[in-house]
Amino acid sequence: MAVPERTVPDRTVLDVSRLLNEAGHTLTNRLAAALAEVDLTPRMQCVLVHALEEERTQIQLAALAGLDKTTMVSTVDELERRGLAERQASATDRRARIIAVTEKGRLAAEEGQRIVDGVHRDALAGFPAESRTAFLGLLESLAQESFAGPQPVRRARGK
Repeated sequence: MAVPERTVPDRTVLDVSRLLNEAGHTLTNRLAAALAEVDLTPRMQCVLVHALEEERTQIQLAALAGLDKTTMVSTVDELERRGLAERQASATDRRARIIAVTEKGRLAAEEGQRIVDGVHRDALAGFPAESRTAFLGLLESLAQESFAGPQPVRRARGK
């Protein structure tokens, strides 16, 4: 049997998804390495910062941090174990539990944010200021658009 000739579709646009994924992967690795020096993970840093902004439940923090339920639970468990945060009853909804950052957690979040800002500054340092501003604006627009866009399609489970 003859093997059919392979034809590759013509690409008319650069593979933006791949480039964003690779850039994100590189930046995430740099961030993880830098935060490890102060014994934090990017997830822990993200949760601490968002929990400091206002009273938020674990579910709200998971959505802001882009974490699934299981990962969020283990992240908060670790924050509690380290004395950086604690689960408390909400002041506005007695059925809800919020994640409250301790003083030790606030100090860790401040130190972590200095590190995060430095990693981000270093990542953008090679761009001229006007290009950096344009790049960040476009990236922000792309990210905002994704929130308004369609949700991922879930495949039906096999029986």
